[in-house]
Amino acid sequence: MIKRTLHFGKPAYLSARKQQLIVKYPDSEEEKSVPIEDIGLLLLESHQITLSHYLIHLLLGNNVAIVTCDAQHLPQGMMLNLNAHHIQQGHFRVQIEASQAAKDRLWKQTIKAKINNQAALLAQNNIAVENMSRWASKVQNGDPDNFEARAAAYYWKCIFTDLVSRFKRGRYEGEPNNLLNYGYSILRAIVARSLIGSGLLPTLGYHHSNQNTMLIAWQMT
Repeated sequence: MIKRTLHFGKPAYLSARKQQLIVKYPDSEEEKSVPIEDIGLLLLESHQITLSHYLIHLLLGNNVAIVTCDAQHLPQGMMLNLNAHHIQQGHFRVQIEASQAAKDRLWKQTIKAKINNQAALLAQNNIAVENMSRWASKVQNGDPDNFEARAAAYYWKCIFTDLVSRFKRGRYEGEPNNLLNYGYSILRAIVARSLIGSGLLPTLGYHHSNQNTMLIAWQMT
């Protein structure tokens, strides 16, 4: 079943009753409800939202990712269930003890899939992708030749040519980077939720290493 993403961009009071998320707005007497089991991601954009602790307890118990936004309306923090799988401890141990060879093989799979997906989107826009296909086929374990960076440079150079001249991808660059960063944050929360639900640690990566590392790293440059 595809879980729902709920976005709250204005003041609201969120509580729970009988396994339902209850929504009340200060300017209305009307009350809305959503089954908690149908929710996958709760996105809180307004800073005038109040949540009951009981609701948080139920949301995390149902493996719902709770994402909060900063003053610029960009995702800032995420709350995840710490006990979402019955054999979580065993999975943690296997994940932590994974060999470098296994991590390199996983990285190869990730980069090949990333380059192929980038190429597919470029092809849909009638942009040449022969070089992308060639790079994807040459990726080795651990990507020692850094085909990921080559493909990313070509992809971002081509993808927005009709909208933005000399587009540069980066965390703090101009539009549409802010929209891309927002989208990446939402995807990251969804992936993290799935990893937690599988009994894995989303903060323990197999290649990229920083405070935001995930098992599947979303390369942003």
